[in-house]
Amino acid sequence: MNRIVTLIIACSLLHISTSGRENTLYAAEPWSTYRGNLQRTANTDSVPGPSSPKVLWVFKSQEHFIAAPVPHGDQVLISGLGAFNVSTFYCLAADPKAAQRTAWSKSTPYLKLPVVSSAALAGDKIVFGDGMHQTDGARLHCLQKQGLPLWQLEVPGTLVHLEGSPTIANEKVYIGGGAAGVLCVDMKRVTLDGKEMALPEIQKILDQKWHELQAKYEADKKKDPDFAVPPNDDQLPRPSPRRVWQQGEGKWHVDAPVAVASDRVLVATAFLDKEKLGERALYCLDSETGAIRWQVPLLVNPWGGPSVAGETVVVTGSTVGYDPKALKGARGEVAAFNLADGKEKWRKQVPGGVLSCAALAEGVAVATATDGKVRAFDLANGERRWIYDGKAPFFAAPAVAGSVVYAGDLRGVVHALSLATGKPLWTIDLANHADVKAPGMIYGGPAVHGGRVFVATCNLEGAHAGQPTVVVCLGDK
Repeated sequence: MNRIVTLIIACSLLHISTSGRENTLYAAEPWSTYRGNLQRTANTDSVPGPSSPKVLWVFKSQEHFIAAPVPHGDQVLISGLGAFNVSTFYCLAADPKAAQRTAWSKSTPYLKLPVVSSAALAGDKIVFGDGMHQTDGARLHCLQKQGLPLWQLEVPGTLVHLEGSPTIANEKVYIGGGAAGVLCVDMKRVTLDGKEMALPEIQKILDQKWHELQAKYEADKKKDPDFAVPPNDDQLPRPSPRRVWQQGEGKWHVDAPVAVASDRVLVATAFLDKEKLGERALYCLDSETGAIRWQVPLLVNPWGGPSVAGETVVVTGSTVGYDPKALKGARGEVAAFNLADGKEKWRKQVPGGVLSCAALAEGVAVATATDGKVRAFDLANGERRWIYDGKAPFFAAPAVAGSVVYAGDLRGVVHALSLATGKPLWTIDLANHADVKAPGMIYGGPAVHGGRVFVATCNLEGAHAGQPTVVVCLGDK
């Protein structure tokens, strides 16, 4: 972000993190990265969540919500996975009094692959990836706030998928691409029909084309309404952003979201046991060139990706993936490293898989695990501050807002805990609550915005496989 006044630069360097307490040197636009900020707290306005879990609204669906919701302003962005892996990307109205919950949505024919990535936001631009482990090749999408597409980047290849959320920094998009490693693209410069142009120019072209398609549709309706076909996004030109660099192609396997801290890109790469591909390691890259600055080995696969607070990088890991049938005997790890050189600060073994990233706030790292526990570790030395037994496995990342931790488990229960002590404040069982009545598993972590908690469920497998799912908004009012 450009700064003109020296005082403003200094203030941004002393930025108070969105968890409300932690000092960090790396201010970023809210929700321009996974879980809203580098600390991965899933809260960017420092407004605490509800004092009790009142259900404000419920959006019911037959789709599976694997990715975490992204609340921003008066909207909530979330992707759903339907039958035959057909995806729908939703923009929902956050206002409990909204006359229509779905503001707009994108599905086929525009989305041709499943979407399990949470979106990243930059101004009025929405960026997310598609593809999952069962598919090869993927696309990175950039939409306008109203949902019309701006550009697409095709990334072909076997075991290539954009599962992890992108990060937007310095007008560039950084994203892991599975076997494609890590990609950096210039989101402001695009190419169409061999001509490079700035984003405002291409936006004008796309808007004009959309206007022409709508005009033709209106004319066709007057001629013969039974045969008039509404326009769709697939009829628009497909500009592509300029690729700046790519690192780790064919050597790494990056499914986790990357983190961009100033001029550093933190990348967690996994090893695929079945395919015998990839590497268990944390890399630090130069954000401008992609050159490797340092690397450290990891003991288990880092599916959740890195979190950053000040000069500390925290990486979690698990011996198992997102498979409820494979939890017996799972093991995990939470490890901290120095941002400057990768030197190990501490490592803690966990008797359960830690599949999601840690949330860093008020001097602690909070991590959920498949053994049903939520743990808080001292960020300075790794000593355990507290442990909470949720009595059901956790896949989803925790959120932190107003000194409260919010965690969702595989029974569909949301737990609110004291960040200081781990003591329970309240719980809500989405399967049995009178206003929800929808059993389901929480894969994508809760998010907190405007004093409200947003959480979604999926039923890909398990006892309630195929049953309806929900996106739920909890709040005081």
